[in-house]
Amino acid sequence: MEERLQKILSAHGVASRRAAEGLLQAGRVKVNGLTAELGSRADPDRDVITVDGRPLGRAEDRTYLMLHKPRGFVTTCADERGRRTAAELVADCGVRVWPVGRLDRDSEGLLLFTDDGALTYALTHPSHQVEKEYLVTVRGDLNLALPVLTGPMALDGVPLAPARVTVAARTGDRARLSVVIHEGRNRQVRRMCAAAGLEVLRLKRIREGSLSLGRLPPGRWRRLTGEELRGLTGR
Repeated sequence: MEERLQKILSAHGVASRRAAEGLLQAGRVKVNGLTAELGSRADPDRDVITVDGRPLGRAEDRTYLMLHKPRGFVTTCADERGRRTAAELVADCGVRVWPVGRLDRDSEGLLLFTDDGALTYALTHPSHQVEKEYLVTVRGDLNLALPVLTGPMALDGVPLAPARVTVAARTGDRARLSVVIHEGRNRQVRRMCAAAGLEVLRLKRIREGSLSLGRLPPGRWRRLTGEELRGLTGR
């Protein structure tokens, strides 16, 4: 199926769409040997697309990694403040990859890395409703908090889809909750808990869609299996 070249280049991890437009305007992209222009279209399954003379990698050559991000690392490829980044932990994978979504510095757990722009969009856009499950250790009055967490909520004036919250363990004023959300907005679970009067002591993402963190140790990464990838993409 034909698509705009900037979308194809982004999906193949060459550059962002805006940067891809610059490549096209500079005449660095060719389709079947002919220099492409901004607005040109192509079929990546049929046409030979090159950037600076190098052909695009095939879909099966893309990289899909799962990292168990420890606390204390920011989710970015580079940090101007010199903080440790999650990207440093996957730097030995051999290719340029980026994080899919975010986990804040004080949170831990499952974080995907890939060079597949299409999958990144599918997993992060709110319209696709990809479930994300967190184990959250909290302190506070659960009797008051649970109705707030599971009821109608809004962040920055924007309504949230209802969260699914269950109590996994409880001791005194502390509890471990399973919180399942869809949007994954900035610090969403922490802000939801704060709105419910709960103090978050620890937050760990254990599942995204059909993919579970399992027993992967903190700070370690592994490649997704074919079955795991099919579960995420439906292909």
